[in-house]
Amino acid sequence: MLNLSKIIDRVGLDSSDTDYQEPLDVLIRSINKEANLTFLGNLAVEYQIKEHLWNRSLISQAYNDVNSENVSQPIIVIGLPRSGTTFLFNLLSKDLDNRSPLFWEMMKPLPLVTPGSFSEKSRIFRSDSILFLKERFIPQLDNIHAIRSESPEECLLIKVFALQSIFYFYMANTPSYLEYLINADTGISYDWHYKFLKVLEKTRKPKRWLLKDPSHLGNLKEILDRYPDACFIHITRDPSETLPSICSLTSQVRRGFSNHLDSDDLGRRTLDFWAKSNDKNESQISRIPAKNYLQVEYDDLLEDPINLMRDIYSKFSLPLNDLPLNQMINFVETGKQEAKMKHNYSLEDYGLDKKEVHNKLNFR
Repeated sequence: MLNLSKIIDRVGLDSSDTDYQEPLDVLIRSINKEANLTFLGNLAVEYQIKEHLWNRSLISQAYNDVNSENVSQPIIVIGLPRSGTTFLFNLLSKDLDNRSPLFWEMMKPLPLVTPGSFSEKSRIFRSDSILFLKERFIPQLDNIHAIRSESPEECLLIKVFALQSIFYFYMANTPSYLEYLINADTGISYDWHYKFLKVLEKTRKPKRWLLKDPSHLGNLKEILDRYPDACFIHITRDPSETLPSICSLTSQVRRGFSNHLDSDDLGRRTLDFWAKSNDKNESQISRIPAKNYLQVEYDDLLEDPINLMRDIYSKFSLPLNDLPLNQMINFVETGKQEAKMKHNYSLEDYGLDKKEVHNKLNFR
């Protein structure tokens, strides 16, 4: 059992920092009542929450010293999980003008370090240690979603600083917490998202931020309130192909920490969450200026990714020089192979069928 007050006491949060209280309370109650974690699972979840709160405290202190200049314009890849967002994101990251937070920066962001310094190498080593342990507990995860310390990662690892992230549902069966995420004021997580990027800009302000997180779906208003100049690339794919992949990823993670996994329940809750997120997203798309929004198809990405890159840069009036273009070309085959990788799972494994998925996610 996780003890809420003990976790807070050990971290030592600023008494004026209070917006973590509701999400943390819901999360702890959900874990204790619903997650059915192993002993090691409890230790792992408690460690993660304490790390997230500790990083939050450091970000809060560092943010007090930042200047008033706005965060650099972000390009944000959105779309259902497993819909090609990672391939698209990695292609765009080959342009060094598109800066993404790296995995190690999300794990050990502060105090800030000089690029290339011993301190930075030490942070990377510590993040490698985390990934080593991850491989011991979740040995097949890299087959679904490979993570490296120096690779760009999803914003769900930024949202943990607000204790509002689907990361926790991936890690443990927390249905009441997932319901909270659907209905919560997610502006809190984007306040911390903004603070985190703003702090990172103290050492290197990029021309553009490159960001990705499927759970940005349905949070366009919250994003635009903080990043009014944001550009969005929305990639779409048949959800009957993405949903079993999401469920498989979640089940792979949970098997390392849980005593029991109910596949049908996981399928139902996963479909419900993404259907509601998709509905909210469709109601908010009109908020984005037409010049800042581009929808692309998964098949088009796989068929001709380089021409798609040209279309994206043209749409957003960005220069695409030879060096990043060649880097993208060199990455294409690797990215295609990862995107096309076949896995042994189906909708039926999670109690779902194609018609139901299409209906709930408005796919025609």
